[in-house]
Amino acid sequence: MKEEDVNRCQIQEWYPKFKPVSIRTVIHELPESFVEYLDDDSGPFLLPLSISGEDALPNRIHNPIDEEDYQVSEGPGDESEQPPLPPSFPELELNIKESINTLGGAVFPKLNWSAPKDSAWISTSGTLRCTSFSEIALLLRSSDSLVHDLCHAYDSCIDKTLSRPPSFFLALRKWYSSFLPEMEFRCFVRGHQLVGISQREVTTFYPTLLEKKNDLELLIKEFFTENVRQKFESEHYTFDVYVTKDGRAKILDFNPWGAFTLPLLFTWEELEQNLKEVENVVDFRIVESQCGIRPGLKTAVPQDYLDTGPGSGWDQFLRKADRELQQQKMAPGNGA
Repeated sequence: MKEEDVNRCQIQEWYPKFKPVSIRTVIHELPESFVEYLDDDSGPFLLPLSISGEDALPNRIHNPIDEEDYQVSEGPGDESEQPPLPPSFPELELNIKESINTLGGAVFPKLNWSAPKDSAWISTSGTLRCTSFSEIALLLRSSDSLVHDLCHAYDSCIDKTLSRPPSFFLALRKWYSSFLPEMEFRCFVRGHQLVGISQREVTTFYPTLLEKKNDLELLIKEFFTENVRQKFESEHYTFDVYVTKDGRAKILDFNPWGAFTLPLLFTWEELEQNLKEVENVVDFRIVESQCGIRPGLKTAVPQDYLDTGPGSGWDQFLRKADRELQQQKMAPGNGA
């Protein structure tokens, strides 16, 4: 994989060309000050001060009496530093607010390559749906997966010269409440040939896909031939499509072949072998039973909690819980 292959998969690069067969999107170039804010983990977690008075977590209960418990009284000789003021990005906030209105009042955000799927759990809706700049900032600032875009996008390139792209962009994509996760698919292209298609949301078994599999395969193959194959310059890549209720395919994303891209129901070795063994045959895989789901690929939770190995978030949580249980058993009065 080369840097040019990674660059072509940035949404600001591919969207203008594929706009007629994608979903409505407005793209903003981000000021460097906002990029630095996203990348800064040295201080406290602060959300930007909204000039519109918007709150990313409006359901919070503000109780002045309780908040006094967290205030530290300063003596006459206390020279402790004042807490830092939250940043503010008024021009960006106004531009984003205008774009949200243009797109119908609700959007989901992504940077050049990645969406903050791992931070959906922190939003009030549990999804990436945003109606304000503050909600977008909360998702972006809380995401670990965006560190890839900010710092590691070119790590797998054989001709790596860049540590990050010259500019970062925020894509605001229209939120469709009727979106069906089972109708999103990842397509794998090797040597300009479509070699594999995988159900994108592999943590659930959808019986309806068994009935539609053949029709979906024909539709996606035809869409690739007519709309993608001659227009996307890379030789090896993946693209995600969504099939609407009326049988139209819409491009959602492009990703490089291999590296940080998930092969979902395949392995990369299987996909390369498919091309060698049988040409012009597409391997279309879906979850065909409850036994075939891949719960480990759920991405709407922090990455630490997908891993159960030593040192992972779950490992530390379980160890702490076990210690507390042992302490309770040893405490006086437990009748041991």
